[in-house]
Amino acid sequence: MLTDWLCYVERKLCRLERVNMIFNNGYTSNGGAPRRRVVVTGMGAVSPNGIGIDAYWSSLRCGKSGVGLISQFPVEGLSCRIAGEVTGFRTEDYLPAQDMKRVGRAVPLLLAATREALTAAGVVWDGLNLDEKRSWGVIIGSGGGTPDFTEEQYRLFFSSQMRKVSAYNVSGSTPGNLSSELSLHFDLRGPSHVISTGCTSSTDALGYAFNMIRFGLANHVISGGADATITPGIMQGFCVMRVVSLSRNSEPLRASRPFDRSRDGFVLGEGAWTLVLEERQLALARGAKIYAELLGYGSTCDAYHRVRLDPRGEEPARAMSLAIEDAAIAKDEVGYIALHGTSTVLNDKTETVAAKVCFGRRAYDVPMSSVKSMIGHPQGASGAAGVVAAILAMNHGFLPPTINCDEPDPDCDLNYIANRGIARPVDVSLCNCIGFGSKNSALVVARGEA
Repeated sequence: MLTDWLCYVERKLCRLERVNMIFNNGYTSNGGAPRRRVVVTGMGAVSPNGIGIDAYWSSLRCGKSGVGLISQFPVEGLSCRIAGEVTGFRTEDYLPAQDMKRVGRAVPLLLAATREALTAAGVVWDGLNLDEKRSWGVIIGSGGGTPDFTEEQYRLFFSSQMRKVSAYNVSGSTPGNLSSELSLHFDLRGPSHVISTGCTSSTDALGYAFNMIRFGLANHVISGGADATITPGIMQGFCVMRVVSLSRNSEPLRASRPFDRSRDGFVLGEGAWTLVLEERQLALARGAKIYAELLGYGSTCDAYHRVRLDPRGEEPARAMSLAIEDAAIAKDEVGYIALHGTSTVLNDKTETVAAKVCFGRRAYDVPMSSVKSMIGHPQGASGAAGVVAAILAMNHGFLPPTINCDEPDPDCDLNYIANRGIARPVDVSLCNCIGFGSKNSALVVARGEA
């Protein structure tokens, strides 16, 4: 009995110590909820229109598309033969050949983006001591995980080559292996999770990481998204659904055209975008550069349909409003919106309606754009791609365009920064994401400190 009592007291003391830590290191807002401030100290990008943050930003700034003909497999028989592929990427720089037989394409893309993000953050990962390794978590968003690896294993099985099926068939086919590979590669001992909520996956991963740090459950988290779903099976599935562009195989650079009257579906993309998130005081103490601060996160569900969006746009609007409320700012403070903008007829129209529901008449004044016009739709990684783009835009004082927006749809009548980016100082951005299953998520991000 005495032992049980002592254990109970110890648990209570530990809980009190954690609560004191949160209050002493943070601030209180939003109805008195205690939270610490969460900042971005590093970013990495492996994108169809550029490998590395500098290349990614350069392409976004000038409106360069990374969409082209699919080169990863034969496309005969597919009604859509274009995608936003990452080209010129050297897998062998990040994984030895034997390991590439055990994992899918998304893994080396994610490793590359994370290595760049950690380097930018000034983190020498191979020099961390054990306590430091235990304080670093990994929360990655991915809609598809590694379907290329999975499809190859099924191909071997059903073509009577069962003996060639990998011993890593099961472990390499689960979305969770992305965070595991990241933790293994950098020897990080904190929580290692994958959030898979469709197209909102990486927005949700960043939101979960944000909450973990501000409520004292972690000090440092590598978060973001990675997806590499350009495979024969996935492409055929999207073709059958008729959600991808089917009319512009001969002009891939013009195929992804969010909010344009002639849009006919999204262009599938791939890539990885990661961010190093840290508690602000700890980041400042080690002299880290602060690129941005996460302020708020909101998430809702339409509960409407497996694929289609509720055309009223009420729940995406509520997710945006919740993120703004969580950030404890006024809607008038939002200076830029990174839209989901997939180039599908219903999605773009509904997102436009949602922006109007959220912002009212001011929706017509806020500049907004979709980077998917240049990179295609990288599925669960798209939210992170938009967040990184918004942070770069705020740091450079320049808002990227929505390219191929030549003749706006009358139902899409907001300021999508058509075709040419604009120079404009912005302090706060809203990053919006919408996904299959009626999921909606949004993040509010502020410009970094000088």
